[in-house]
Amino acid sequence: MKNNKINIHFLGAAGTVTGSKYLLDTGERKILIDCGLFQGLKELRLKNWEYPPVEVSEIDAVLLTHGHMDHTGYLPRLVKQGFKGPIYGTYPTLDIAKIILNDSAKIQEQEAERANKEGYSKHSPAEPLYDLKDVEKTVPFFKGVPPGQWLPLMKNIKARFQYNGHILGATYIELDVLGKRFVFSGDIGRTNDLLLYPPLKPKKADVLFIESTYGGRFHPEEAEALPEIEKLVNKTIERGGSLFIPSFSVERAQLMMLIFWRLLKQNKIPKVQMIMDSPMGANVLELFHRTRDWHRLEDAECDEICSHFTVVSSYRETMELRSDDTPKIVIAGSGMLTGGRMLNYLETQAQKPKNTLLFVGYQAEGTRGRKLLDGDRELRVYGKTVSFQMEVAEIEGLSAHADHAELLDWLSKVEQKPERIFIVHGEKEGAEALQKGIKETYDWDSEIPKLYSIESVETFQNS
Repeated sequence: MKNNKINIHFLGAAGTVTGSKYLLDTGERKILIDCGLFQGLKELRLKNWEYPPVEVSEIDAVLLTHGHMDHTGYLPRLVKQGFKGPIYGTYPTLDIAKIILNDSAKIQEQEAERANKEGYSKHSPAEPLYDLKDVEKTVPFFKGVPPGQWLPLMKNIKARFQYNGHILGATYIELDVLGKRFVFSGDIGRTNDLLLYPPLKPKKADVLFIESTYGGRFHPEEAEALPEIEKLVNKTIERGGSLFIPSFSVERAQLMMLIFWRLLKQNKIPKVQMIMDSPMGANVLELFHRTRDWHRLEDAECDEICSHFTVVSSYRETMELRSDDTPKIVIAGSGMLTGGRMLNYLETQAQKPKNTLLFVGYQAEGTRGRKLLDGDRELRVYGKTVSFQMEVAEIEGLSAHADHAELLDWLSKVEQKPERIFIVHGEKEGAEALQKGIKETYDWDSEIPKLYSIESVETFQNS
């Protein structure tokens, strides 16, 4: 070692919920934890097109907490910029990342093609952030790791990936670097989840990075949400409308499928067509069969749920379905309406008051989803403004993220006060609420880093 400091670069999800990227620089080695895409506010989305303020070719490895877009979606850009090291994650995480990146690239290619054809882009020609060929060049760097086992990365550096709920394959990461234990929470799952097991909890953390998506907010139990969903479905179908659910195609979509299947089985909702519109939906359902140790569902249950849904893969089929006014239930991406197939449905269905748009996950600042929840009655989609007249509903109990109480409880097994606690992956109010909660519960001080800030941590040894 040339010095006794580790520098931490906050390259994303600092002061915001999206774009998770944290670089540890020991002076000799550089390790990136997560590599997510910025979403939401335009000023953040534009950062996806910029080079990060570090030398990408010098990064030795990437470690992924889980497969969601805001934690993996920047990987093809990183490879384009010169990264050539291994990308570590659990096997389900890498499977999901591959599915999500291919889906993202395909959607970007289609949207760029449509923008050029219809002439609504400010850029001539409009180009995708990355394409399918870029994803193809990224996947060979993937290296799967089993959960719960220490992985030697480099001299004096090892990592362990621990089960964390949230989605299939999701983990928090323990990183031992030169005698210090760094813990990256990733996204922490729910204590009581219909699909997944409770998260494990860290016991040691010298330096802790904890998400704060739902800091200061409390979820009702998932079971309490079922009567609300039942009521919403029946009310919408009775007036001749359709229920549209924007959802991430991984885990939340499967949870919604499980809920609708159970309500149908109990004769609590009418038998209407139920659609999972996602190019990767079928792949994710297959993944549930391959990852039995990660979730609560039995194989027979998976099969039965799938038999009640029409899984739509082709874009042509989406374009046909979006003009069909027959009452139905449609689940499609993206979860925050930042892109994806749901926008095609809203382009033709948003102006019809008989329809309902149901949000079941977090809506980040600046996204179409947040704007509609805040009362916007216009929707900007594919270069034009559409009148929005649908009923809007939100059910928070279905979020994949731990709420305020669960975040605090996740810290309950840490045996000694951490030297540094960084509150990340949250908007200002959530981060400050969690900071206050940690102080009141544990009497621990914590920090809320700013985007692109650099913090230094002293190490035990030189070598």
